[in-house]
Amino acid sequence: MNKHELASKIWRSANDMRSKIEANEYKDYILGFIFYKFLCGKVEDLLVSYDVPREDFADYLTESDDAAVTLVQNKLGFFISHEHLYSTWMSGGGRNFDVARVRDALAAFSRNVTRHEVFDGIFDTLQTGLSKLGDTAAAQTRSIRKLLATIDDIPTDGKQGYDVLGFIYEYLIANFAANAGKKAGEFYTPHEVSELMSQIIAAHLGERSEIQIYDPTSGSGSLLLNIGQAMKPHMDNAAGIKYYAQELKSNTYNLTRMNLLMRGVEPYNIVTRNGDSLEQDWPIFDEDDPAGTYRTLYVDAVVSNPPYSQNWDPSHKENDPRFSRFGLAPDSKADYAFVLHDLYHLKPDGIMTIVLPHGVLFRGHSEATIRRQLVEQNHVDAIIGLPPNIFYGTGIPVIIMVLKQRRDNDDTLFIDASRGFIKSGNKNQLRARDIRRIADAVANRVNIDRFARVVSRDEIRANDYNLNIPRYVSAAEPTESVDLFATVRGGIPASELNEFAEAWTALPGLRDDLFTLDNAGYAHLVDDPQAVLDTHSSVTRFNARVTNALAGMDMWLNDKLVRSRAGARLATTADEITHDLFERFASVPLLDVYEAYQIVHDQWQIVRADLEMIQTEGDAAIRAVEPRLVMKKRQKTKETYEVADGWTGRILPFDLVQDMLLGEQRARVDTCADRQTRAERQLAELIEGLSDDQKTELAEVMNDDATAFAKATLSRSVKMLRKTGEDYPEDSSEGIQIAALRLINETTAAKKDLTAGRAELDAATIDALRNLSDVDVERLLVAKWITPMIARLADLPRQRLRDLLTNIRALADKYRNPVVEVAEQTTQIQRELTGMLDSLVGSPTDMEALRALKAVLEG
Repeated sequence: MNKHELASKIWRSANDMRSKIEANEYKDYILGFIFYKFLCGKVEDLLVSYDVPREDFADYLTESDDAAVTLVQNKLGFFISHEHLYSTWMSGGGRNFDVARVRDALAAFSRNVTRHEVFDGIFDTLQTGLSKLGDTAAAQTRSIRKLLATIDDIPTDGKQGYDVLGFIYEYLIANFAANAGKKAGEFYTPHEVSELMSQIIAAHLGERSEIQIYDPTSGSGSLLLNIGQAMKPHMDNAAGIKYYAQELKSNTYNLTRMNLLMRGVEPYNIVTRNGDSLEQDWPIFDEDDPAGTYRTLYVDAVVSNPPYSQNWDPSHKENDPRFSRFGLAPDSKADYAFVLHDLYHLKPDGIMTIVLPHGVLFRGHSEATIRRQLVEQNHVDAIIGLPPNIFYGTGIPVIIMVLKQRRDNDDTLFIDASRGFIKSGNKNQLRARDIRRIADAVANRVNIDRFARVVSRDEIRANDYNLNIPRYVSAAEPTESVDLFATVRGGIPASELNEFAEAWTALPGLRDDLFTLDNAGYAHLVDDPQAVLDTHSSVTRFNARVTNALAGMDMWLNDKLVRSRAGARLATTADEITHDLFERFASVPLLDVYEAYQIVHDQWQIVRADLEMIQTEGDAAIRAVEPRLVMKKRQKTKETYEVADGWTGRILPFDLVQDMLLGEQRARVDTCADRQTRAERQLAELIEGLSDDQKTELAEVMNDDATAFAKATLSRSVKMLRKTGEDYPEDSSEGIQIAALRLINETTAAKKDLTAGRAELDAATIDALRNLSDVDVERLLVAKWITPMIARLADLPRQRLRDLLTNIRALADKYRNPVVEVAEQTTQIQRELTGMLDSLVGSPTDMEALRALKAVLEG
């Protein structure tokens, strides 16, 4: 199930449950049940690995069988008996299920846990909330049955290319943002921001065999999970990542643990704590011997998105080792308390990224003291300004601050990424290209005009340690210049043409051929600049460079993706493709390689989803068909439900198979569709061309529509007309009726042929899919995965040249009507109008008025 299908399913269920569950609490129930289903699956998979037949599960999974209980507990850290398995609940369609079974199952789970630090209390939120699902046990049972039906086919095996629980959490937070985006200081980190932070951390950590990562305000755990995902291509053993998490809110703390476990993190690599990070620093100790077992936590990376500017209690913390070197954050804004907490837990070669409100860069006296100390002690590595309105629950500007314990350099990189986003509903969203551009800028530490700048410590000192990004770099467009001479006399000033210097360098000679110069040295665009671009030798060479850069890429991708589909390593393949792309485009001027990267990234999402299915199900998934599900709504209850409407390929779209393998049959169906469209259009044109009276006459005969009854009425009328043997003119009411009937009959016949043709084509497509040869499988996968990517990359020069021409024309339009010409045109119009006034005659009063108007014009 891909993200779109999952989102649709979850949202339908949420809408259905709105009358019973508070919108912002719905996520707690559905996430809890999904996680329980996941744990049940782990138990069943364990028995299968020991070759226990499924029909014997009931005999093995009983609490009275000490050996079985001990085996499962030793392997998994918990035990679930057969009667409490999710699959047992759902057997027989769940008809024998009731809420009491959930309560019994959760109680049994609690008493059969052995890895208490990971599983204790993990279902508390679900258990205490069951009573909210209805006023009676029967009502609660009905609600839970609906929830279980919703999650029945939600994947919980951890093999998806995305974080299922985190995605559901984010999706529901986004859709319930009005009352759930911010609650008791809770903010959710959008996946794109999390991805950016993870890429920055992964680039710093490099090829380490073991790492420890920590989030002191862990929320759903998505930040930790993304770091783990980002590190996998650099590590041979994903088990070398240890996850530390602390979270204040108990229900969100439970979600952290659920999420880590569902994404395949082993329990022994999870260390979590439910508590206030600022009040209770990470005390890893045995409660029975705190002094003898205490040790401070130091990790390779800290990542966090703490609640913004919340109150905290700094009293008696002057000597706290986390804060003593820097000072205390004000009691009304804990932002820097979280910064210093995170920094304290870094190893000497560690890195941290933290999301903060923009105000931390320039606010108040006590915060200024902390900023000064952070700069002087050389911890501030980079400050990244993000686009506005990208977080749920808050529209305030936010930044990412990157800090390290020890650094080789003493400057700070400032990045203004506020302009790099795409609109997504009522929010802004970082694109893959924006994330990669920022991460590369952090890694490379180079100056990029209106985007990134490396600033010396002396310059920061000169600005009194104010770190406000616009003081150092700004993505804002420069103020548009206006040349007074060009405004008066016309022509484009050379200074404004020089703004296209990158294009003139990449396309030598083009500037001279696009513009002519007047005596004053001002440029004038030729009459047909498109023709110049189409034939210019520098453009031809530019296109050839892109063609050469892409040469062989399709074959390389074919080997990497299509022919190696069964064993392609998903964790590393995307990085390999990206590296290849950047190498190919490194020597190509003018093009934005990050735009090319976006194309590859978008296509990879499609390829990855298909590869996951192929690697799970084998090539049978390529030849598989499944019902195409559409949504219907019941008229009485307004409930939505899914129904099957035809078939679709699990991986290969019907359209693609038809175009490549069933061309002639597809063409016949298209011809029928064209016939129907043409007849409908001609009928509409016929009616549109009638007078109101003729329309009324025709409507009376057709009963105002083209239903079967109306068609029959019209048919009888035309039959009677034809009996007369008269030849009626086309524009007569009789002739119009005859033409209308002919077009209606043509529409009906075409529609009938189209329906039959589509049914035959679908049947042929299903047969073709199920019997694909290995050669055709590869051809079709290339057509779906690779051909669109290469085509979009090859089209980049055309788009770039089109944008260049659009900007050039806009510049020419800016000075198209100089003041001198406008003045001359005005004078000429005045002369013509004066001459017209001289030819007018009228009463003495009229003539006096005309003389006054003429005096004004000649003024």
